[in-house]
Amino acid sequence: MAGECVPEGPNLKEMSEEELWELINDNRHRISLGVRPCILIPYLRQVKVLTEVDEDEILSCHNLTNRCMRTSYMLDLLRTQGRNGAIALLEGLMIHYPTLYTQVTGRKPSTEPSRFSGLIKYSELTEYLIRAVTGMQTELQEARNEAGKMSARCSSLESEVGQLMEQEEKSRNLQAENGRLQRHLSSLQREVTKLKDEKCDLYIRYTVAIEEKSALNGRLHDLNLQVYQLQTELQNIQMEKEFHKQRSLRNLSSSHTPQLQEAHKDILEQDLAEAIDSQVELAEHLKSYREENEKLLREKQGAYQSRDDAQAMIARILAEKDTLRSQLVELQEAVFALQAKRSPRIKLQSSDVKERSWDSETSSSEECLLPVRRRLRRMDALNPMSLSSCLSESENALPTSVRSKGVEPPSPESLRRRQEILYEDSSLEAAETDSLLDEFVFLPDGGEDEQKPRSPSTRSSVCLSRSSAPPFLVRSRPKAIRVNGRVLSISLQCEALLSQITVVGGNKSGVFVHQVTEGSAAHTVGISPGAQIVEVRHEQNNKALKMVLEDSTLEEATWALSQVSGFCQLSLRPRQNDYEALLQQLQNSKMSSGDSFYIRVNLSLSAGASWTLAVSCNDILHVTNTRPAGTEDLWHASQVHPCKLLDLQSGTVPNYYRAQRLLIQTIEDMSFQTKKCQKVGRLNTQSEQKVVRIVSTGRQGRNPLWVSVEEENNKSTESGPPSASKSCVTLMPFTLVTPHFPPVCRPILLLPTILGRMLDKKLASWQGFQLCEPEVLTSSEHAARLQRSEILEEVEPGGNQCFTLQSVDKVMKKGLHCVLPLGLDCVRRLHRYEIFPIIIFIGVSARSARKLRSKLQRKGQTEEQLLSCLKSEEPLLDKLPCLYHSMAPDSWCDLNSLLTSLRTIIWEEQRKIVWVEPDLW
Repeated sequence: MAGECVPEGPNLKEMSEEELWELINDNRHRISLGVRPCILIPYLRQVKVLTEVDEDEILSCHNLTNRCMRTSYMLDLLRTQGRNGAIALLEGLMIHYPTLYTQVTGRKPSTEPSRFSGLIKYSELTEYLIRAVTGMQTELQEARNEAGKMSARCSSLESEVGQLMEQEEKSRNLQAENGRLQRHLSSLQREVTKLKDEKCDLYIRYTVAIEEKSALNGRLHDLNLQVYQLQTELQNIQMEKEFHKQRSLRNLSSSHTPQLQEAHKDILEQDLAEAIDSQVELAEHLKSYREENEKLLREKQGAYQSRDDAQAMIARILAEKDTLRSQLVELQEAVFALQAKRSPRIKLQSSDVKERSWDSETSSSEECLLPVRRRLRRMDALNPMSLSSCLSESENALPTSVRSKGVEPPSPESLRRRQEILYEDSSLEAAETDSLLDEFVFLPDGGEDEQKPRSPSTRSSVCLSRSSAPPFLVRSRPKAIRVNGRVLSISLQCEALLSQITVVGGNKSGVFVHQVTEGSAAHTVGISPGAQIVEVRHEQNNKALKMVLEDSTLEEATWALSQVSGFCQLSLRPRQNDYEALLQQLQNSKMSSGDSFYIRVNLSLSAGASWTLAVSCNDILHVTNTRPAGTEDLWHASQVHPCKLLDLQSGTVPNYYRAQRLLIQTIEDMSFQTKKCQKVGRLNTQSEQKVVRIVSTGRQGRNPLWVSVEEENNKSTESGPPSASKSCVTLMPFTLVTPHFPPVCRPILLLPTILGRMLDKKLASWQGFQLCEPEVLTSSEHAARLQRSEILEEVEPGGNQCFTLQSVDKVMKKGLHCVLPLGLDCVRRLHRYEIFPIIIFIGVSARSARKLRSKLQRKGQTEEQLLSCLKSEEPLLDKLPCLYHSMAPDSWCDLNSLLTSLRTIIWEEQRKIVWVEPDLW
């Protein structure tokens, strides 16, 4: 349609060379902008006005950096071809750029052969036109497809814009609702303030009323006293009046008339009848009282009879118990006699042996016979210092003893003392079987090793002096204190205790004996399933060791029992019901063992061939089994929900010593990479800090998670397995943590310190936040609070202004977040008082530091100081006993986005559980 309106221009065939190129040069700028050389070059090559070299020079020359320069250079090359070059250029424009052709020549484009100049043959022209038309159709189809895609894209964008507008509308509604709620909250706060004021007024009025009441009570007391005085005066007046009345009657009795005598007689008869009635009523009351008294006397006689029967029963029970005790002694003597007959090496002979002293580390040589086992008898609760007196105690007790052994009924004083003792016992069974408490049974191992002749040193280790018992056989308690649940101490001689018994349980349920090998020494002394192993004492390398297994894990208890060989003592507590409940839970798969504790992971572990749970550094794990079935160096653990004590994904992880070796290997790899390439090493260091946390402990040579083994001589011994690395044992792959649930508003601590001081006032201006203010203290107050560790930090060294624990607690009691303008040193001081701040470390890059240049200059600081502060404080974060949140440098671009991110982070951290490590030193 547009082409029909274009006026016909001059005929190109009639124009000269100069006219044609003048026409082209007039429109050179338009041609350079609208023509792509790669489209026209095929036609120009077809008419032979350009060669292959020209084509390569136009399209590949490095000096021609854009399309306009290439088109201009092509025009220069066509200018060298004269009129044919101009005609060929215009014909190419007519074919490929018809609109531009019309603008240049003023003629309507046409593909008729008569319109071409004849530079190309008709057949070749037809073939080229066909190819051109086909290519243009293909391009048209592609353009249409692209247009369809763009239209679909526009439709989707329009729908997204509509959704965004709806979301914006919802956001505005939410903001309006938030504003309304904030206004409502403000009004409620004002009402609460009014109510508080009214409450204070009521308190004042109540105080005034109490004072008035006190005054009224005093006044009432005075009035009552006056009333009592008036009543006393009234009684005195009435008595005087009665006395005067009787006196007047006696005066008139001499001169009364017969009528008065008769009236007086009637009055006396009436008084006599009333006195007789009252006497009868009193007699009835007296009869009822006598009947009640007789009933009480009969009940008293029955109570006396019951008491006599109870005393007789107690005497009978004591007699039966003494009989059974004597039978037990006879049976044990018979057993020992049989063992003496069966063992040819047990003979009565005297020899010089070296007796080992358990009270000191030195050995003394003295003559010792094989000990004759003394008779079983009751061992009362004694002070360990009076053990010698207990050994020389006579079997005949006093008649008035609380634990009498006679058959005759005890005296009333003995019954009274017995009742007091039984009241202190935990149960009647523990009182009746008190003869078994704290009694040590010495039984030799009946294995093949007894048939071999013993050396004097071996015999002296078994031969114990009566006057000096081993230190772990002496009671460790300074006083006789009864505990809930009896503990039975059993001593035996065995080889490889763990091969004779198997254990189940853990630190949560306790370690129980599960199976006992029949015929073994443990079975001989009476160890049975269901007994909790409380403590194990044995000797190793001439050192007396005590292992308390009451709170130990299954892995720790198994290792501890595997170290026992030779003479040992076991402290057992019967807990059959708890043992059966544990087995029931294990069978129902409610729990995999009796272990349950939480750890913080100090290195990243990907799931390997041996373990199945992938963990990251600073993850919290709930360990539920330290010895899974079929493994020895793995733990079964679960990841913990950050806001609830809820187990999530579970699997196996390396145990402490295997994880320690992996940690050492990771650190060695990092050191090797650092030595190999310094530049790469710096980059790797920054990335490795995210997967490795270097934590050490002061307990060298022992597992810090194990606390059961104690050496009685010097209180320091190695409790790790022999294969553990002793040189790097202070590196901790796991650390124990305990959960804490802080109050609603926790304090806020921003790091690095320089950036935190810039943001403290911004945070304090928010609703629900308040800046911690320093207190001015006198010298005496400063010294007293410093001694109590209540001073968190001083504003200026040696000054009187200090940030104290009371100022933080005051803000928290208001239900506000206390913004702490302090450093990292205050964290441990706050933890001592159960205050757990939210620690946020803000990462800063050189680019983001430049954006804070103006604000830093206002504080008199520079970008270099900020980056230096960041580098110095970042390594100290791993020393904290709690978790912290770290913001990446690319997570914020300016101060506003940083504050927005901080609000979200504080809200998320407030909901989380606080996991705190114990003091490792």
